[in-house]
Amino acid sequence: MVYVLAGVAGLGIFLIFVALASGGSVDPVQARLTQLGNIQARNLEELELQQPFAERTLRPLIARLSRTGGRLSSASSAETAEKRLALAGNPGDMRLADWMGVKMLVGIGTGAVLFLLLGVLAAGGISGVGSIVKGLFFGLIGFFVGYLAPEFWLGRKIKARQKIILKMIPDTLDLLTISVRAGLGFDAALAKVVEKLPGPLTDEFRRALAEVRVGKARREALRDMIPRTNVQPLSNFIGAIIQAETLGVSISKVLQVQSEQLRIERRQRAEEMAAKAPIKMLFPLVGCIFPSLFVVILGPAIISLVKTFAGGGIPTR
Repeated sequence: MVYVLAGVAGLGIFLIFVALASGGSVDPVQARLTQLGNIQARNLEELELQQPFAERTLRPLIARLSRTGGRLSSASSAETAEKRLALAGNPGDMRLADWMGVKMLVGIGTGAVLFLLLGVLAAGGISGVGSIVKGLFFGLIGFFVGYLAPEFWLGRKIKARQKIILKMIPDTLDLLTISVRAGLGFDAALAKVVEKLPGPLTDEFRRALAEVRVGKARREALRDMIPRTNVQPLSNFIGAIIQAETLGVSISKVLQVQSEQLRIERRQRAEEMAAKAPIKMLFPLVGCIFPSLFVVILGPAIISLVKTFAGGGIPTR
């Protein structure tokens, strides 16, 4: 009996020793870090798979093509493209590298399509050197056309954004004037405008306020809005605000004068557009309405003449 108890006790001690030895071989901190690493890797993979297909495929391709486009473009053209992107409000949150990649992608795609359609398929397959040379010629033309086509789209975006900003200026200035007269400071009034009025002009004011919060001077933040918008009434307004701040003039009076001036300019622009309307209506009138009137008025007479001459002359009794 004593031997049995001693054996059980020894077996228990041996099992406890084995358990402690196996448990001490794994560092708990390392185990926790490994677990966190696995969770992070799994989460990163899930986040990547949750992104749109275009984001996972086109974005890396555009990044690679942007390097090639950056080598082909000069410093002046890159600076011009960056300014135009800023004027368009960076559509799609595109930067200069993304924009160059998009232009290269559109150019290569257009060149490949023209190469296949006008070169290979038009000749019935890749059977002769002439068809390949023809396809390469049209493909080269397609590449340059596709490379320049996004610039026209960007120009339209710039004009549309400037038009929206021009329309928003009077209402924005009215709200700004009311807020300042109600006792708010200029920065607080700008924050109220950002809160109440959505649009590209509000986005520019939001960016200026963010720059002021991080330590940039207000006049510099407002002055930087001018090259990003290139709208003359807004430039005049910012210049008046900067001058009033420099000279110590009351901002509420400056805002009132600027508001009245902008409303006069908006009425003048409306009158100018109304004066141009008859001239613009002349082209669709001549091209669309007059031919229809000629067909309705002269159509029966022409049909009668055709029937008369086809019958051998004017019928007599």
